[in-house]
Amino acid sequence: MRFKQITIGLFFIISFLIIGSVRAQKKDIVDYVNPLIGTPEAGFKEGLDGGGTMPCVGPPFAMTNFVVQTSENKISRMPYVYEDDSVLGFMATHQPTVWMGDYGYVSIMPQIGELRLLPKERALSYSHDNEASKPHYYSVTMDAGNQKIKGEIAATSRVGFFKFTYPESDNSHLIIQGINITENKKPFQGYLEIDVENKEIRGYNPQRMSSHLGPDLPNFKGYFVIKLDREFKDFGTWNSFRNEPQITVSGTEQKGARMGAYISFKTKENEQIKVKIATSFISIEQARRNLEIEVPHWEFEKVVKETRAIWQENLSRIDVKGASEDQKSIFYTALFHTMLFPREFSEYGRYYSAFDDKVHEGISYNDYSLWDTFRALHPLLHFTQPERVSPMIQSLLQMYQEGGWLPKWPNPTYSNIMIGTHADAVIADAYIKGFRGYDVELAYEAIRKNAMHPPYQDTEKVWGDRDEGKLYEARGGLTYYHSLGYVPSDKTRESVTRTIEFGIDDFTIAQMAKDLGKTDDYNRLMNWSKNYKNLFNKKTGFMNARLFNGDWAKNTQEGFTEGGRWTYLFGAMHDIDGSIELFGGKEAFASKLNENFEDNHYRHDNEPGHHYAYLFNYAGQPWKTQELIRKHTSVENYRNAPLGINGNDDCGQMSAWYVFGVMGFYPVTPGTEIYAIGAPQFPELTLRLTNKGKKNDFKIVANNLSENNMYVQSVTLDGKRITKPFITYSQIINGNELVFEMGKTANANAFTND
Repeated sequence: MRFKQITIGLFFIISFLIIGSVRAQKKDIVDYVNPLIGTPEAGFKEGLDGGGTMPCVGPPFAMTNFVVQTSENKISRMPYVYEDDSVLGFMATHQPTVWMGDYGYVSIMPQIGELRLLPKERALSYSHDNEASKPHYYSVTMDAGNQKIKGEIAATSRVGFFKFTYPESDNSHLIIQGINITENKKPFQGYLEIDVENKEIRGYNPQRMSSHLGPDLPNFKGYFVIKLDREFKDFGTWNSFRNEPQITVSGTEQKGARMGAYISFKTKENEQIKVKIATSFISIEQARRNLEIEVPHWEFEKVVKETRAIWQENLSRIDVKGASEDQKSIFYTALFHTMLFPREFSEYGRYYSAFDDKVHEGISYNDYSLWDTFRALHPLLHFTQPERVSPMIQSLLQMYQEGGWLPKWPNPTYSNIMIGTHADAVIADAYIKGFRGYDVELAYEAIRKNAMHPPYQDTEKVWGDRDEGKLYEARGGLTYYHSLGYVPSDKTRESVTRTIEFGIDDFTIAQMAKDLGKTDDYNRLMNWSKNYKNLFNKKTGFMNARLFNGDWAKNTQEGFTEGGRWTYLFGAMHDIDGSIELFGGKEAFASKLNENFEDNHYRHDNEPGHHYAYLFNYAGQPWKTQELIRKHTSVENYRNAPLGINGNDDCGQMSAWYVFGVMGFYPVTPGTEIYAIGAPQFPELTLRLTNKGKKNDFKIVANNLSENNMYVQSVTLDGKRITKPFITYSQIINGNELVFEMGKTANANAFTND
């Protein structure tokens, strides 16, 4: 009996240990995110771009990104580049992506030994082996001669919390860089002051790296308040003129274009110094208020834990089962990337507007990469962030009211970057999906203006991406688009792409006009939306540029944005039936699509063709779509490694494409409820939806899915057979279960009643 009791006792102990071990190994969803994915400058092949992401710390859609700085960032270079081998600082940045500029930033850097102030001089080497990166926490151990300094980051939306572990040293320092202008087209001057009594360094940085592309903003400043958890005894400010630092040992104030401050102190072995940076676009007082609201304490781990919990909840809105560990990391990192932009821009009921240079009451977002994100990111937010959709639209409408036009790429004001006015598509698409938490009449007024009114001096300028000056482009070339039925290449740059993309936006506005009973507008807009047909050259079989006199331009590769004639051949995503008709029917259309993919004309690393794989559905060959989705959601474009995104992520668009791809459907045409069905890539995925306050789980099941079984054999929605390769937003948001039967052979009858 006693032996039996001992045996039972051992059984329970062993069982407890085994269960505990399994639980210890179990990952939460947030643990799958790898923010280092997409951070290399290198692309998948020579000549291709890297992902342009950074391992920032903070909650979803944070106003300020807190990141370790390995590079002096500028337009075309991020603050963190994976190939770099040294750390220059720990940064509060607002640079959204590699092609855009930073603004209102500030950085700090721990140091020992001789005081070294400029970025390259103060740099400390590090290895990725001594680096940890999560959405809620980052750490790196840096080499400081024969000693080590460890830096850690936690953050809220507007406040960064840093913890530095120093070695024993009589000369330990913290370097603050308030502004870092080495080249700029405008004479910005930052300001900084040291407040010894309050253990505070405060100031502002007015620099906007993209300022030459938009209007002047005399009141713009990125304000900061820096707090340390120790007394200031030895300190000073510095100012670099022509890269030569001038140190003012006893000074407490500094102004300049490349300047900062330093705090010096003694440290014991492994002594920790905690630093908080609060940011604001409103005032120093508001930065201090943001600090008091978001991080009023000195509990570093508490911030890590709270931000982690926020990410866990947001990422859990899509639950994946049956995927490999690598697939989960790729998926949840992609989902993480779709929850960074547009960034929050308001500060507890108020916001600074970079469109009228004033402070207003309300909620605001900024940094919209609209040319990219209207395609998949914003449609994905309808499912994953429905509570933010209307506020994001309201923010765009505020920009319209304060600046006169909807923006194309606010950074944080008008920038004349990219073409088209795709805020139109974002607004109209959300309206059609039932989002109404904004002024609907104002929204229609704003998008209608884009469609109906050419910009000032439209026929006097040739326009162009990133044109400098104060004139805001809107739809450059719209006068010709209306009068000729196309944008002529000898009058306006990027004419073919403009004609196609104006048509996309016109179509989306037309759908909103129709619903609002504005019939005359609807008819005009739908007529204009077909203008792309006027650029289809039957002799070449491509969309080609035309001159003002109607002749075809001699250069058949002229008139395109970030691509050529193959890039935009199927670009009229709003009128696919019309495009099929241009090619002479479905068979000819599918043949040309095949040529596009088989001869490697398709470029997944850029956005214009992101809907192309789904076009086979419209041509009666959905199995081709299924093949291509398997191919392009694979390691060919997405990998669980730093070099893991094929092309610039462009504020989440590349990642949003992947999320839709593995879910099994895609929003080809904005301004409609229709999604083209592809093929799910995971055995089971659940969308945890919220529709008008009501929560609902929508499960997507792929039975018999395997490496070989990539083809759809049939699809049922809540037990009812789907007979066409399409599904609607209403079906998803009100449905419960979408079931795919998968097989190893292409099935031409997958979407029939047979």
